[in-house]
Amino acid sequence: MDDDLPESVKKCLDILEENVEILANIELALEDEKEDVLNPDMQLHELYDMTEDVAESAKLKRAESNFARRQAEDSL
Repeated sequence: MDDDLPESVKKCLDILEENVEILANIELALEDEKEDVLNPDMQLHELYDMTEDVAESAKLKRAESNFARRQAEDSL
């Protein structure tokens, strides 16, 4: 059992490192959002393009999150 402890600690540190990286990415994303400026004179096609971009970005973020979760589950 003592042999398993260092490996368990290493896995916990790896998971913690991944989570710190995820939190740092979230912080950067929030900072980027603060810089976003709304343009009230946008055309309909510009709004449509923006909506598609947001939807695609949400799908990518969800896929990244699911991938990270699966990796964390596999490492346990």
